[in-house]
Amino acid sequence: MSGHSKWSTIKRKKGAADAKRGKIFSRLSKDITLAAKNGGGDPDMNPKLRTVLLKARAENMPVDNMDRAIKKGTGELPGVVYEEFVYEGYAPHGVAVIVEITTDNKNRAASDVRSAFSKNGGNLAGAGAVAFMFHRNGQFIISKDKTDEEKLMDIVLEAGAEDLKVEDEYFEVLAPLAEFDHVSQALSHAEIEPDNAELAYLPENLIAITSADDAKQVMRLIDLLDDLDDVQNVFHNADIPAEFMPEE
Repeated sequence: MSGHSKWSTIKRKKGAADAKRGKIFSRLSKDITLAAKNGGGDPDMNPKLRTVLLKARAENMPVDNMDRAIKKGTGELPGVVYEEFVYEGYAPHGVAVIVEITTDNKNRAASDVRSAFSKNGGNLAGAGAVAFMFHRNGQFIISKDKTDEEKLMDIVLEAGAEDLKVEDEYFEVLAPLAEFDHVSQALSHAEIEPDNAELAYLPENLIAITSADDAKQVMRLIDLLDDLDDVQNVFHNADIPAEFMPEE
């Protein structure tokens, strides 16, 4: 999603109840396990694992949980077999949606996602139906109280970032997929911790949401998708003003 919507979402989730902490840890555990399975358990040799561990530490995930997830990925501990795939669809008001799934039960995940779309004014679409409306990019969201523009620009551009956008409360750093880890490491070395860092689906164009009622309809579906156990990430192309964002 756009940096604007991403920042609003981050602020909402900062106020989430502790009951959702288990959901966050579950997602991170899946990511850690898959990263270790695909690239090994040494974060120094596995950029994907290194990035996920940084996110896990930012969420105060216990070290024991991270270690267990790594060992499940490397086979040192028994674990379930996860599959990764993507669903595409539309939320109300023509908003395009991409849903990233990580699951040990594809049928369950498919049923849950299909139900969320159909019961909340959306439509599940076929592969490629909305993907062309997005491009894949590394995205870092950094609040302005953590650094200043000049310092951040020097760090990220030298590390391979392609753009730095300055908003009212935060910076949005964009990097090609191949440079994501370089930028992540550069920020880590500079002791600048992003509020969010991910390989994101970023919209080519945004759909303006112009009323609180429309925003509520869109976010109801987005939030329901985001709460599903098998969903890792939800991306969309809605441009929702902060004043229309529902409270967490």
